[in-house]
Amino acid sequence: MRKILSAGFLFFAACISAQAQQSAPALRNNAVQLSWVNRNGEWHIGNVAVHGQQLPHVSGEYTLLYTKEKPGNTPVTLYDKDGKKSSFLESQYRYITPLWNAALQPVPMNTAGEAIYFYPSSFSKNNNTLTFTAETNKAAVIASWRLDEQYPGDVLVEMSLQAKEDGYYSLATPTLAAVQENELAWAGIPGYFQSNAIEKDLIKSYAYMQGIPDRPVIVRERTAATLSPFMQTKNNLTLAVIPAPGTGRDPWEEDTKTQNEWLLGLSLMNRKATLTPTLYHPVLGEKGSLLKKGDKVNFSFRYTLQQAGWYSVFKHAVNDIYHFNDFLALKKTGQSLTNRILSMHKYLVDNKTSLWNIENYKGMEIGAQSYLGGVYGSEKDAMKNSDYGAMWMLAAVTGDSVLQQTRLPYARNFKLEQQDHTPGFFHGAAAGQYYLTKSKRFTEEWGPYVEPIAVTYYMMMDMGNILLFNPGDTTLKKELRLAADRLLAWMKPEGKWAVAYDHATQKEMFTEVEDLRPTFYGLLIAWKILKDKKYLDAAKRGANWYIENATAKGHFLGVCGDTRFAPDFATGQSAQALLDLYDITKERKYLQAAIRTAELYTTSIYTHPVPSAKSKKVNGVLRQDWEISQAGLSFEHGGILGSANHRGPILLASHAGMFVRMFTLTGDSLFLNMARAGALGRDAFVDSATSVASYYWDVMNKGAGPYPHHAWWQVGWITDYLLSEMEMRSSGKIEFPRGFITPKVGPHQTYGFAAGKVYGTSANLLLKDGLLKTESPYLDYYCAINPAGKKLFLLLLNNDDDPQHSTLHIDYTKVIAGKTIKPVACYRIGKNGSRKAIGTGSSFNEDITSYGLSVIAIDYEVAAK
Repeated sequence: MRKILSAGFLFFAACISAQAQQSAPALRNNAVQLSWVNRNGEWHIGNVAVHGQQLPHVSGEYTLLYTKEKPGNTPVTLYDKDGKKSSFLESQYRYITPLWNAALQPVPMNTAGEAIYFYPSSFSKNNNTLTFTAETNKAAVIASWRLDEQYPGDVLVEMSLQAKEDGYYSLATPTLAAVQENELAWAGIPGYFQSNAIEKDLIKSYAYMQGIPDRPVIVRERTAATLSPFMQTKNNLTLAVIPAPGTGRDPWEEDTKTQNEWLLGLSLMNRKATLTPTLYHPVLGEKGSLLKKGDKVNFSFRYTLQQAGWYSVFKHAVNDIYHFNDFLALKKTGQSLTNRILSMHKYLVDNKTSLWNIENYKGMEIGAQSYLGGVYGSEKDAMKNSDYGAMWMLAAVTGDSVLQQTRLPYARNFKLEQQDHTPGFFHGAAAGQYYLTKSKRFTEEWGPYVEPIAVTYYMMMDMGNILLFNPGDTTLKKELRLAADRLLAWMKPEGKWAVAYDHATQKEMFTEVEDLRPTFYGLLIAWKILKDKKYLDAAKRGANWYIENATAKGHFLGVCGDTRFAPDFATGQSAQALLDLYDITKERKYLQAAIRTAELYTTSIYTHPVPSAKSKKVNGVLRQDWEISQAGLSFEHGGILGSANHRGPILLASHAGMFVRMFTLTGDSLFLNMARAGALGRDAFVDSATSVASYYWDVMNKGAGPYPHHAWWQVGWITDYLLSEMEMRSSGKIEFPRGFITPKVGPHQTYGFAAGKVYGTSANLLLKDGLLKTESPYLDYYCAINPAGKKLFLLLLNNDDDPQHSTLHIDYTKVIAGKTIKPVACYRIGKNGSRKAIGTGSSFNEDITSYGLSVIAIDYEVAAK
């Protein structure tokens, strides 16, 4: 009888278990399986699997933050390992001190308010949606879960909260699953964090973005380039949470800047400091968080689960959820990029508009442009040159005598005098970026120190680019060797450099961080110019250290002294530096590292809010939203300390050409779309009088402002972008040698110092105002000429997603100074190199496909006078 009763009990228990199992909530498709279990009347997540692979440490716990009063703003006090009060910002860093203090306030430090943890107590099912409900003493919460029919790895969640008391509320995304520290392969919030490990030093992780903070800090959407915290495990599962478009702030909502509104918080930990991608909306104490009893707030987001690396999930957020690919279809332009170059040429040769100065320094006439921004020790008397490669390039391709005679010689003198010739520790280094006319001395931007990377930038990159155009300049070559030997002497055995040396004591400065910048690139330049193998060997040693300590860990350092070197556009520059080293050595590790670094740099490009045609008023002018969109733009520096916090991104798209090259290498369309989104259709930021774009987004179209030298960088990056597009679209049949990277602002490179190839024919770049006129602002162009063979090439790009039909007009008197050429035969060259004869007039009807290329070859003779 006991056996019968026992068997009956087991059978009854099994039936009850099977019934409970059957009635338990679950969501399943061919990619993802989620199921819940009831524990003591609460619904916990019991299982999460991606293509059958289990996600460990599942939870399903909800978190609600509440406070009766508005959260305080007193920064928390940090202490070092010895228990002493810690502060790393010296008094001169006035730009970033307020940002650092704000980031240490209770809300971003995630200590504000009361954290209420709970699980749902009931659920219902309607078709394919599971709806869970929960009651706390502060609020009622409803959460609806369903699988995305379009993207099988995505789980859509809609939450609503109804307040039971007056106060401030913030909803967190539920903890779907946690990741243990030893399981972490990579984690990130684009624009803030990217690393494979937790860093307990909050200054390194929180301020310098080197490692994942060891506490659940909440960051703002304004410098989160893509709104998607993500986490990849060592068994190659990636979990991300992505808010519905429109959840975050609009930086220009109607008629003024709303950059500082905070609607969405992002974190890599929940409030309990457990690793899991987390969002908060509204943000406690911020807009929308103050509720009266009975008020409701809604929050929509999705979890993405993939058996893939973080980069695939990141691209899913960018392309599929925030529709970055659709942005290009909205773009319109009224001025071609080529026209901007030609217009800026006029601006740059005008002493008044470009603020050009010539000063006598130690008996030598030196020339540079006024710099009206902040400089250490300046009395608004600073002078600076920026892109030496672009200066010499524009002079070469235009043949402009004004540049050749009134700019280049004095800029060269400036470069020679900028070098420290005092015997000793700093011999051969840069004396400073800026020259102060009143005190007649060179100085660094933000303090009396010397950086090894400044040797690479202001000695070797600039001198190297000049020497590409003037290889017989023995004086400059000697100075380049001095700089190279200084850089070599400062190199540490493992292949790294100090961040900086104090000018007075020669002691290392900023020792709490490492020089995670492309300082090694200067030695590559030295090898290419001087051909001494010791420089190449050292460049490789420096690059090897950089790959291991920067690229592999996602740790980078910036080059802007005013933000105390917060990571910036030097990261993109590093990708090109590694690519150049690969071109020399053909060692695949440098190519792989270059691509990896470029992938990391895509997380510095804004992809939100989703651009639209909504009408907005900007400085009294009606604009459509896409015209002023931040999407596609990079920031000068992001994170909690960067200028992007208040100013937004920048219009210097130095990365555009490099991204086109990366697309050519990888076929990854994100690179190409980001290049085009940053480069094209940015008229709303271009000063109509000078064609110089503003630097910061929030300035809109007020021109160069205090930075007249930026026009040179704009000439440089636009040329690099256009010629990179030509090379890519011609499958390498149009190719011009690239010079060295420009200092500081990014990876664009110079051209025009040597002949290139146009479908097998040697040709030199040519660009002259009035030589070509097009009816369409979407047609960009460069020309190329082979004087010996009497061949002229017109290289045309359609930079629009619609086909273009336009008439092209050529002025044959503008090709060769003082002469007129006469066409003998004209051909249209096909992509495969085929030639089709066309008429020999001065006008050509052009039909160019979407983002297409057209090449016209003209055989000519020089007309008799």
